[in-house]
Amino acid sequence: MLRNLFLLLLLFSQALLLGKLPDIKPVDVRKILTQIMESHVSHKELTPTLVQRALEIYLEELDPMKTYFLASEIEEWLNPSQNVLEKIGSNAMKKDFSIFILINDRMIEAITRRNRLEETLASKSELPKDVSIKEFKELEWVETEEALFDRLLRIKALQTETAEKLDKATMEKALQRITKRRLLREEELSTKDSRERERIILANVLKAITASLDTHTAYFTPGEATQFMFQLQQRLFGIGAQLKDDLNGFTIVKIIEGGPASQNTGLRVNDQIIAIDGEPVVGMEISSAVELIRGEEGTPLQLTVLRNEDEKLEIEIIRGEVVIKEARIDSTIVPYGDGVIAKIALHAFYQDPLHSSASDLYEEIIKIQKEHQIKGIVLDLRHNSGGVLPQAVAVTGLFITKGIVVSIKDNNGNIEHLRDIEGKTAWDGPLIVLTSKVSASAAEIVAQTLQDYGRAIVVGDEHTFGKGTFQTFTLEAANNGKVNPKGEFKVTRGRYYTVSGKSPQLVGVKPDLVVPGPYSELEIGERYAKYPLENDFIDENYQDDLGDIPESQRDQISWLYRYNLQPRLRTYTRHLSRLRKNATLRFENNTFYQNFLQEIAKEEFNPASFELYNQTDLQLQETINIMKDLILLLG
Repeated sequence: MLRNLFLLLLLFSQALLLGKLPDIKPVDVRKILTQIMESHVSHKELTPTLVQRALEIYLEELDPMKTYFLASEIEEWLNPSQNVLEKIGSNAMKKDFSIFILINDRMIEAITRRNRLEETLASKSELPKDVSIKEFKELEWVETEEALFDRLLRIKALQTETAEKLDKATMEKALQRITKRRLLREEELSTKDSRERERIILANVLKAITASLDTHTAYFTPGEATQFMFQLQQRLFGIGAQLKDDLNGFTIVKIIEGGPASQNTGLRVNDQIIAIDGEPVVGMEISSAVELIRGEEGTPLQLTVLRNEDEKLEIEIIRGEVVIKEARIDSTIVPYGDGVIAKIALHAFYQDPLHSSASDLYEEIIKIQKEHQIKGIVLDLRHNSGGVLPQAVAVTGLFITKGIVVSIKDNNGNIEHLRDIEGKTAWDGPLIVLTSKVSASAAEIVAQTLQDYGRAIVVGDEHTFGKGTFQTFTLEAANNGKVNPKGEFKVTRGRYYTVSGKSPQLVGVKPDLVVPGPYSELEIGERYAKYPLENDFIDENYQDDLGDIPESQRDQISWLYRYNLQPRLRTYTRHLSRLRKNATLRFENNTFYQNFLQEIAKEEFNPASFELYNQTDLQLQETINIMKDLILLLG
């Protein structure tokens, strides 16, 4: 419940701070843009259409809630002529970004006005009633200062109403945190340091132009690149502690088992960090504090902490690898007959020198097999948004013999097939892949390919996320993962297709049995993103002629590959109608599930009621029931 309330409060925070600024100049921006255009699947030059998009994105990033600019102040950039767009694009490739400097100057003027309005707002004792979050779904810039003030007033009313659901101390901190975040961002944009200002503007220009190409091409500042890799791999080099922003420092709320902070360092939960390597962190944005903590493996870090509010301590910790294992994979078992049904949740597709999603999943299956007789496996990909493409192939390979898993078509139209050639399966018995609207990219490859071969039944929301494009990320090959001080980027290089020739782009993977979950009524997916690429398809590739492999290597690979190819199975297909019928009967007779479905279908459901139904377990429970039916039908 608290998490949902904080998310609602943070909705009205401004765009994220840039964190550690990149060491870039105009010449670097042109170089990065040139590299991206050369690699992109569709866009090869900065056209007027892309410039128009970039201007809109730049303005939206500066003022996402439309609480700074008046419409008249930015009209010339919202509706520029074709000549203006062509000139801006041409200038950008000549290292001239003066138009964005002008927009930034206009933003600084708007910040001054915003602060004046905030002072007036603070004196308002009465706030509007019955303000709905729907009012802020599709915003336009307003025409007058009065309308601007009214918007701020209504935002404050909704924030206050939401915060009042918390206890008083938490409510006050939540509102203070919103103000702190706004002021820090305004301070960053208004800096008097000309070099720092240039770096901020150029970073935002790169972000806007890359985002104009498609929804997944992006530029990252050094701090953002580090965070992106952490989210991808759930692995970093730091101290292994989870922090909470308490405005006057950062409190340790969790020490990660096996991380450096857990190795007899003396650091405890509830210690409050007030300085890092001698640099005070009181009032600092939490992302900046995290950047100070992270660093190269083996380097020392000095933390100044307060314990019990008055005991000041100096604690040295040596940075090391931190792996968030529970954010990678976890499993549970459900007793069934003389064995168990294993539910294994794979949360990401990752690969580092010591671990990979495929190896960890293999070990998890073998561990369960050693202790129990597995009757069936439910592979839970509901919260898996993708990751490293080769790992999608490796994970699929744990459940098929040999064959094409995914085909990729690059920016030149060349098609390459990625195959499982080992033929070493971890499990060849009953298999269900559980998906949701959040399951994306590599997760969709695994679900669709196993469905294509008839190797698994897919169960879940009406469709998955619908991301059928692949990107390359510059950090992956850069100096052992060390971040480039000029920043990093990822660029959409092409599309991917499963062995049936289908692409999940926009449409997602359709389940064999629809079992709605918590995301089923939400507008989630590629189809809702800005500037997505269209869907297409290629010919199916169940019969693999190895045509994409150089002729000189084809005979050798054919000798290793041609035996034990995965056939298309109908083992589960003939039972689908019975499985659907049984599931429908359970749905109709499960009042609890019916009430839950009615609740999430409401335009504005109560988060407290949402959690009351324990929706994730309901979806999983029905999936386990489907597996039990399947095992019985298979005999």
